[in-house]
Amino acid sequence: MELQVTIHAEEEQREVVERIIWENLNNKLSSYLNKFDKNDAEWKLDFNVEKNKKWLFNAKLQINIDGKSFRYEREDYKKLDDLINNLFDHFKEELSKK
Repeated sequence: MELQVTIHAEEEQREVVERIIWENLNNKLSSYLNKFDKNDAEWKLDFNVEKNKKWLFNAKLQINIDGKSFRYEREDYKKLDDLINNLFDHFKEELSKK
């Protein structure tokens, strides 16, 4: 399985964003992602976070995995880690239904 990760974040947020994304992928979602673990499976993860006019975080998570697309978007979060975890929780919930 080949994973391509693209992160769009300001420099001061990038380290936190990367760490939390990998924690989610390697811990929370590892058993859910096993069904996609094929040699020819390709997937892309695109994460975009920015601060809005209220100095709160807005983020989008888009995942394309083995021909399936998932997209999650949230606005006005005070804590960046809560925002990222929330987006991955929605992804995990959707994977559990399949």
